[in-house]
Amino acid sequence: MSDAYLTVAEAATAEFVVQGSEFIGHVRPVDSVDAAEAFIDAIKAEYADATHNVPAYRVRTGDDGEGYFLREYASDEGEPSGSAGKPALNVLTQQELENCAVVVTRYYGGTNLGVGGLVRAYSRAVKEAVEAAGVVEEQPHEQLSITVEYDDSGTVRSILESEGHEFDADYEATVTFDVRVPRADAEALRDRVRSATSGRADLE
Repeated sequence: MSDAYLTVAEAATAEFVVQGSEFIGHVRPVDSVDAAEAFIDAIKAEYADATHNVPAYRVRTGDDGEGYFLREYASDEGEPSGSAGKPALNVLTQQELENCAVVVTRYYGGTNLGVGGLVRAYSRAVKEAVEAAGVVEEQPHEQLSITVEYDDSGTVRSILESEGHEFDADYEATVTFDVRVPRADAEALRDRVRSATSGRADLE
């Protein structure tokens, strides 16, 4: 299943204060559960002095072209049950966002907001962070590794640049290009590279 999905365009934050409590919504696009959890851990470390760091994410897993599962996760992180993580996740669900992780940081301001107040604040933090980031339609991508001798590296680089694919090049004894390519275009790119290098490229 290689259908498109909606996600946030970039990492973003949104901040506001409710009755003395400061809320900071952090959002970013991710391509795996590991990436989502690394982002959550990084925010928790950066805001270790906060009262709460409430995480949520929706990430495709097992997306190998044969189908995928949508992994959803949220935690209240010490807030009253159902008042924080679920409202944060609900925003992602309502906006049909995938491959997206959020953390809402709260600095307690001395006034209890009640469950209803917390639900509104955590929802608002995610909504405003998503608005700041912007929403885009993405195609499922895969990572393609292309290894060639130096003689063919210029040819491969010009193909990748002309097609606008994101890549990193590693110049060692041979040259390896790590390419992020939309799954729908991957086979055509493989064929083009094989043809241009007369089959000398090693593709993984």
